[in-house]
Amino acid sequence: MTKTDIIIIGAGPVGLFAIFEAGLMKLRCHLIDAIPQPGGQLAEIYPKKPIYDIPGYPSVLAGELVDKLMEQAAPFKPGFTLGERADSIEKQADGSFVVTTSKGTQHHAPVVMIAGGLGSFEPRKPLISNIADFEDKGVRYIINDPDLFEGKDMVISGGGDSALDWVIYFAEKGSFVHLVHRSDRFRAHKDSVARAHELAAAGKVQLHTFAEVKELEGNDNLEGVVIHTKEEKTTIKTDLWFPLFGLSPKLGPIGDWGLEIDKNAIVVDTFDYQTNLPGIFAIGDVNTYPGKLKLILCGFHEATLAVQTAYKIINPDKKFTLKYTTVQGVQGFEDKQPKETVTS
Repeated sequence: MTKTDIIIIGAGPVGLFAIFEAGLMKLRCHLIDAIPQPGGQLAEIYPKKPIYDIPGYPSVLAGELVDKLMEQAAPFKPGFTLGERADSIEKQADGSFVVTTSKGTQHHAPVVMIAGGLGSFEPRKPLISNIADFEDKGVRYIINDPDLFEGKDMVISGGGDSALDWVIYFAEKGSFVHLVHRSDRFRAHKDSVARAHELAAAGKVQLHTFAEVKELEGNDNLEGVVIHTKEEKTTIKTDLWFPLFGLSPKLGPIGDWGLEIDKNAIVVDTFDYQTNLPGIFAIGDVNTYPGKLKLILCGFHEATLAVQTAYKIINPDKKFTLKYTTVQGVQGFEDKQPKETVTS
């Protein structure tokens, strides 16, 4: 059983920043995440997408932000259990908690912080009878390694930011992209829509509006898609189709832990972002309170305040004086202390 000071459920940006804040107070963290690498949505869904509202970064790629957060956390030697979902939490007689994962791995700590973002995600799949036959055989709902597809011709369906971002990305990397959308009005940022039309005028993108992919062709792998409009059907030969209709968030097992839930989010006290169960905190997009904004920078603030109370729970007889890092610096743990492990 892994023993630590704080178990953090979720290794997204807010969970990673909590390592740093806890480390400044000499608290050790162990993170659990169902995704097989740190970074949460930033690493899994849009690593190449720029983020514009991180202080000090006019623009930073999502994947680069994850790298920087990992670098910032590194001196405090966090542990990771990756590729395993946190399935259950049991309160012990002394008030501490044991968290057990989907693979039976157990973790013990006096404090638990839930930083699970919007929860677990399932792609919104088109209603095509044989779509499951081509999943990972030409049909992909998430693009987490775009280098594999650069320069290849493809079909992308969708009208939101994700779809338009990837259309622009691949077209500028030498791919010819068919963009299929059921309307001629897009939900993406207006600059992205304008850029997509520019690429279409330049012959790098073909727009199919008032259209949907309704049929898939192929044997073992995808060989073509059939696009339906009101007037006609068009078959496009392709071995790559990305239906990017977003993801449906689900709290998963967290919803069965006795926490107060409101509209698929965990209710917290804004004093320290503690839940209705003392010793369990919720930070980042997974929580809710009056005035809540689902922004990464708000999650950073929540993690900072949560750690202050966590310290008092873990060290009830000690007083911690907060000092600016410009005064105290950033000091990691001594090498003589046991290091956490990484499980995946």
